[in-house]
Amino acid sequence: MASFTSSLHRLIGSAALALMAVPASAAPVPLPITEGVTTVHHPAWARSANIYEVNLRQYTQQGTFRAFETHLPRLRRMGVDILWLMPINPISQKMRKGTLGSYYAVRDYKAVNPEYGNLADLQHLVKVAHAQGFKVILDWVANHTGWDNVWVDQHPDWYKRNAKGELEGYHYTDPSDHHEEVWADVIGLDYSKPAVRAGMIDAMTYWVKVADIDGFRCDAAWAVPTSFWDEARLKLDKVKPMFMLAEADTQDLQVHAFDMSYDWSLYHMLVKVAKGQADARDLARLYTDPARRYPKGAYRMTFTSDHDENSNAGTDRELYGDGVDAMSVLAATLPGMPLIYSGQEAGLDKRLAFFDKDSIPWKKDHRAALYTMLLRLKHQHPALMSAMEPGNLDLIDTGNPKVFAFRRVKGKDRVTVVVNLSATPANVVLHGAEERHVALAGWGWSIR
Repeated sequence: MASFTSSLHRLIGSAALALMAVPASAAPVPLPITEGVTTVHHPAWARSANIYEVNLRQYTQQGTFRAFETHLPRLRRMGVDILWLMPINPISQKMRKGTLGSYYAVRDYKAVNPEYGNLADLQHLVKVAHAQGFKVILDWVANHTGWDNVWVDQHPDWYKRNAKGELEGYHYTDPSDHHEEVWADVIGLDYSKPAVRAGMIDAMTYWVKVADIDGFRCDAAWAVPTSFWDEARLKLDKVKPMFMLAEADTQDLQVHAFDMSYDWSLYHMLVKVAKGQADARDLARLYTDPARRYPKGAYRMTFTSDHDENSNAGTDRELYGDGVDAMSVLAATLPGMPLIYSGQEAGLDKRLAFFDKDSIPWKKDHRAALYTMLLRLKHQHPALMSAMEPGNLDLIDTGNPKVFAFRRVKGKDRVTVVVNLSATPANVVLHGAEERHVALAGWGWSIR
């Protein structure tokens, strides 16, 4: 009976997983699903897909579309499906932060940042990526623009203004902890104006038509009215079926507009677990007693890092210490679609500068083999599907709060995952028709 464990020689070995009997200790978990069903028609290719965030500015020394293009064969061999390109638009000069500014302070929605190349270079990248089997989505900033966006002069009435009628930095409220701050380098759009909605959908449609992209990752999606996203999805799908990722975790966005939202709850829990501030019981409660419930069929994006977390919260080593691989296994096998951020497969161990040039130090690292194995499992096993469906997750009580075990189920396909959440070696018994003893090294894991 073949299996995967945390030992490197097995990690790189055979891809076959053995089916195993369901232990008596396994209990079906009522996933955080509402009685409603999403009306979003997910592309068939997304059912077992993964997603990879591309930080073009920092990916290569050149920081261009053409330079990144040379990495496509490597990423395809690793098993990457969806390429999420961080914003490709020109960046505003006015109120710019750092030497290069924020990717999310857009100056022109229908232009390409010359630092990356030109429109023909982007079109070439998308064409080559499609030929190699990738899907490509663009990061889209609909909530706010830079101070010198072309719309400021063309449509000054499209922007929010203060009591004095003046433009001001965007007042941001964090959706998770309600922390308030001001983004001084951007100004907010006023979605009470029908013209703003029409103009934004027109700009999004432009990129679908001229670059043949496959969808959008929508920045600060929670801050834009859901009614806008519902309208945008409907109109974009008429041009080409889209894949839409919301930077949000609210349920309403996944009824009609978005295929996927962020699983921030899991991310924050994985950080706590790695730091010894939570254990298997806390992790289990994310699924047995969820804070929010989502439509049946919705996708959640599972991750251990992205551009925000890496630059602001910390590197993988800072967040997870020696538990980084164990947390990656959980993010890749729990319900949802796993994300890999630029450089994680190379053991990225620095916080990339957000407003300045700071290239990724590419090097060989065992994590490339780890991700290759995990993405291969995702492709091979229907049980590891992206959608949230009843009966797809069984939690297994190991009797040890430092060991988390679960099974993903789809028809006759079963995948059982056991992960040690501490640096102390552990031995557990999975009871059932086929009793199994599992010995785990510190932060070790087993997949069967």
